[in-house]
Amino acid sequence: MVKIKQFWRNNRGFVLFIGLMLVFRSAVADWNDVPSGSMQPTIQIGDRILVNKMAYDLRVPFSTMSVLKLADPKRGDIVIFASEAADNRLVKRVVGMPGDVVAMQHNVLSINGKQVDYTESDPAVETEAGNELLLTEQLGGIAHAVKLAPVSSGLANFAPVRVPEGHYLVLGDNRDNSADSRVIGFVPRHEIIGRAGTVLFSLDYENYYLPRSERFLAKL
Repeated sequence: MVKIKQFWRNNRGFVLFIGLMLVFRSAVADWNDVPSGSMQPTIQIGDRILVNKMAYDLRVPFSTMSVLKLADPKRGDIVIFASEAADNRLVKRVVGMPGDVVAMQHNVLSINGKQVDYTESDPAVETEAGNELLLTEQLGGIAHAVKLAPVSSGLANFAPVRVPEGHYLVLGDNRDNSADSRVIGFVPRHEIIGRAGTVLFSLDYENYYLPRSERFLAKL
C-alpha cells in the first residue's frame, strides 16, 4: 500500500494523462488502421484514419452503451463498425438507409428504383490483375471514387432488398473486393462506432513502410 501511494505521488500527472487519453480515444476520437484494400481507391492499405466517435452517439467510455444519440449515419458516410457477423472492426461506406430498396446489376447501384449516376474519373489502372476501372459514383450529395475489377466478381449483382429499420446497407469502394453487406448482411445501428473523414498518416507497406507524406491529413 505504501509503495502504491508513493507511486501515485511521484507519477500522478502521468497517470492522469494516460487515463484521460484512454477516455478520449474510447469516447471522443481514435484512429483506425486499414490493413486491406476493400475501400480503395478512397482509403489505401496502410492509411491510419481519424475516427470521430461522437459523430453519431455520446457513449459511456470503454463501452458501446449510447447515452445520447447525436445523429444518424447519412448516405455516403464512411463508417467504422464493430461487426458481430464478421467478428471484426470494419470500414465501409453507407449506401442504403433504413427503408431503402437497394439493388445492383453489373456493379451499377439502384436506390429506391433510381439508378445511381456514374462517370469515368480516370483511365483504367494497370495492375497485375489487368485494367481496373475507376469511376466516380454520385451517392446522394457525395461524389466519390469506386474501383471495379477487369472481370466482375460474384458480388457485382444482387436483387432488390429492403433495408430493415435500425439497419444500414454498406459497401466497400473497391466493389469487387470487399466483404460488406453483400457478405455479412445489414449493419445494425448499434454496431456503428463512428465516422471517418480524414487520413491522419499513411505508411507504404510495399516500400519498407515509408511514410506517404501526400496522404497525411488527406480528406476522404
